[in-house]
Order: sequence, then structure tokens, then C-alpha cells
Amino acid sequence: MNIKALFLSGLLLFTSASVQAIDPPRKSETIVPPSPTREFRGVWIATVENIDWPSRPGLTTDQQKAELIAILDRAVKLKLNAVIFQVRPACDALYSSPYEPWSQYLTGQMGKAPEPNYDPLTFAVAEAHKRGLELHAWFNPYRARLAQTRTAISANHVSKTHPEFVKQYGKFLWLDPGEKAAQDYSLKVIMDVVQRYDIDGVHIDDYFYPYPEKTKNNKIIDFPDEMSWQKYLHSGGTQSRDDWRRENINTFVQRLYLSIKTQKPWVKFGISPFGIWKPGYPKQITSGNSSGSFDAYDHLYADSRKWLANGWLDYLSPQLYWKIEQTQQSYPVLLNWWVEQNTKGRHIWPGIYTSRVANNGNSRTAWPANEILSQIKVTRGYSGADGNVHFSMKPLMQNRNGISDLLSKDVYANPALIPASPWLNASLPSKPDVKIYQAGTSDKIQLYWQPTDKTNVWLWVVQTKTGNQWTTNILPIGQNSYILNNTQVDSVAVSAVNRYGTQGASTFVKVKDIQAQQPAFRAGS
Repeated sequence: MNIKALFLSGLLLFTSASVQAIDPPRKSETIVPPSPTREFRGVWIATVENIDWPSRPGLTTDQQKAELIAILDRAVKLKLNAVIFQVRPACDALYSSPYEPWSQYLTGQMGKAPEPNYDPLTFAVAEAHKRGLELHAWFNPYRARLAQTRTAISANHVSKTHPEFVKQYGKFLWLDPGEKAAQDYSLKVIMDVVQRYDIDGVHIDDYFYPYPEKTKNNKIIDFPDEMSWQKYLHSGGTQSRDDWRRENINTFVQRLYLSIKTQKPWVKFGISPFGIWKPGYPKQITSGNSSGSFDAYDHLYADSRKWLANGWLDYLSPQLYWKIEQTQQSYPVLLNWWVEQNTKGRHIWPGIYTSRVANNGNSRTAWPANEILSQIKVTRGYSGADGNVHFSMKPLMQNRNGISDLLSKDVYANPALIPASPWLNASLPSKPDVKIYQAGTSDKIQLYWQPTDKTNVWLWVVQTKTGNQWTTNILPIGQNSYILNNTQVDSVAVSAVNRYGTQGASTFVKVKDIQAQQPAFRAGS
């Protein structure tokens, strides 16, 4: 029986004509359920170039919704617990924005709303939360237009409304991170979403200053920020140009983190930088690209180690997109290095390249599905790392090389709670009020629970004990009842989890004590 489908509305369904109250048992043994598994199991849902969703521009609203529901249902089936949903690929919006145009990836035309009109982010948040999934809104803070974009630029695009801080870089348009007005603009856009939507996280990836473009003569094109650089020098600035560029990004990251925590402290802030801080850290590690010359610290001006060291984020998902055995960019070697830098004890949830898995395992670049399973197991071997993020959803939807089947049967066989973030809030949610019903002569037992205070409950943990075996179910906030189909269950524990991931104490029910009496009701102890 699909319990979630039956009780998603949170309504209690009765099959009994009458219910009688009985006294609780006089004595009960101490029951201690096991702590649920804690692991972040995330996946990026990329909308840029329609990588994951929607499958193509111009789908009807119903088609878009159906595709998104299929993605979220697959995430639940795989026992993932978070989706990272791209809402701003290039100064456009996959939501109803007062500042930026509708994305071309929705309708095929920048600035054109879906038909019939709806807000994809409102829909995605609601549907994710119904399923007990966190939804993190993923933004690109500076990219303004991609090289391969063909649709006309709408009148309300930032390149038209604020051309003073938008730069042409190669075939791209890019906001100048050196212009405070550009930082203020992106911060305003992101914080508007934090304020208006019930998201669980804000996420930015590896695009800060752009990846280097080259001339026809293979010479790197310098980013055209001479005007903002001269402003800095005239204001008395003394840093080198490279250090100044890095400080522009540092300032934005810190401002964004503090702004989120001021507005909604439970909303996590995560960054997924290029997986190598600098070539040579640690010693055996080279650049990670085919030419051997790329350096995120010097080319993207991303000092990701500094953000982690200063605690300007709640989780870091370095994109460790290399195999375990790839000596010059080894997954475990890099992961170990990142864990060692984590002096503030933030979450380390590495990004893994699930899209490398292909049905044709003989391809030179294809990975076998077992590589992904092995990387997840490697992550579990480090006490300072507690989860992974898959790039991206497409291979999981396609079940490439059986990857989804393997995840379900092996590393994701059991559900997991997202690790708590005690530096944000360590308070415990209260015990819920639990009631139990037995319907007439039926052997089935039904639980019903509700919060006992105004704690911001996010999930429920329902654990059942049969003999010496405990089974854990993690249920969305909208579900407040559960049927025990197993007549051998002797004890039940129900607890609440808040928006910070903290689990409260359990309310216990001794099912066997009740079954020994008349079909009845009792309050949990």
C-alpha cells in the first residue's frame, strides 16, 4: 500500500465504527530506537540548456508539471532527500520574478510566461515538500547570457536595464563582480526568492568570474573590468588585480550568507566550486582539465578554501568529477584534503559526476555505474563528510547502466535524514502527541500524531520494533497518520525533525499492551 499517497493530505481515515479509551499500561520497559541514518542525498536539476527540466522549451504547463512530478517521484523512489533546482541560469528566471525575465528554457522565448501562467518554483517547492524533499534554489550570480543562446533579449533583461555593469566576454554576457552595483543586483534577486518562497537552501555553483575564453591565437582573453579596476585604484585600493578580483567574490559570498541568515536562519547556503582549490593542493593533484593549465583560484578568482575556513556557508559541495583511481585528480585524495580544511565543521557534500555513467560502458569517457556507488562508499568513510550530490538528474531518470537500480538496492536501500546544522540552531523539537487506534475486529493498527507546540516541524520519524528489529520511516510534515500492516509490531516511536535537521525525543507506544486489551485508543507516553 502506498501510505504516502493515502495520507499525504494529513487526514486521519477511520474504518472503525466506535473507539473506546483505555488506561495506559502501568509499567513499560525503556525503549531506545536507533538513530536514523544521517546522509545528504542530493541531486542537481539543471534547467540551463534544458539538461534535466523541462525536456525542451515550449511544453505546456501541464507537461512541465508532469515532468517535474516524475523527477520528484524518482527522487523519492531512490530515497534521495534533497533536490537542487536551477532557477536562474543567466539573469533569467524559472519563477515569477519582479526583476528578471522569464527564462527561454521554459517557453523558448525570453520574457514569455508559461501558458497557462503558473510559477514553477512555487509548484516545485510544494510538490517537493509533500514528498519530504528539501528544495534548494540554485542561482548563477554573474552569468548573464550564454554563447549558444539564440532567442532575442527581452527589454527587462539586465543587459538592457543596467548595461553599465554588464560586460561582453567572448561570446558571453557577464555581470562585472568588481562593480558593487552588480553585487547588489544579484543579492537583491536572490534575497527576493529567499523572502517569497519556502525554499530550504540557496545554492551557487562554480561560475564566478567566467571560465577563460581564448582568442583565435589561443591566448586567454582577460575579463574586461578596466573601469571597475580603475575605480578601485582611485579609491585608494592597494591590492593586486588578482587579489582584488578574489576579494570581490569573497565579499559577495559573505554578504549573501549573512543576508540569508538575517532573513531566514534555517535556509542553508551551499556552494559547489570547482573540485580543486589550486593545483598542487594536495601535492599530487594537477589542474583537472585536459590541458593541465586551469586554476580556479587564479582564473575564476574563487578562494573556496577561504569561504569554508570562515564559515561563510553551511555546506560545500566541491565538484569532485574524477574517478577514484585517477591518480592526478583522485576522488578520495581530494575529498580527504577538503575534509582537512573544514575547521568550522560545516557540511562537506561532494558533487559526483553521475552523468558520466553511460549505457555503453565501452565508451572511452563513460563510467560504470559501480564507480558512483564506490564514491558514495568512500565518502561514508570520512567522518567529516556526510553526503553527496549527483550531477545530474538525467542519468537517474534514464537509469543508465542500471545506476538507479543499483543505488536503490545498495547504498540507498534505507532512508536517511539530512544531517543537522547545529551552528544554526540546536534546539530540540518537542515530543508529538501520539494516539493509536484499532479498527473493529481488524488486526491493523493506525497511528495518529500531532505536534504539541509551535515548533517548526519539517519531518516525522516513525520507527517500529518487531522483536529485536527496528524499521525506520521518514515521513513528510503533511502526513500525520500511519497504518501498521505488520501484526507482529510490538512498539512504535514517533519523533519530530525541525527545519535545522534536529530530531527531538520520541513518544513511545507499546502496541502489544494495547492489543492485549479491547480495540481501543491510548495516548503515547
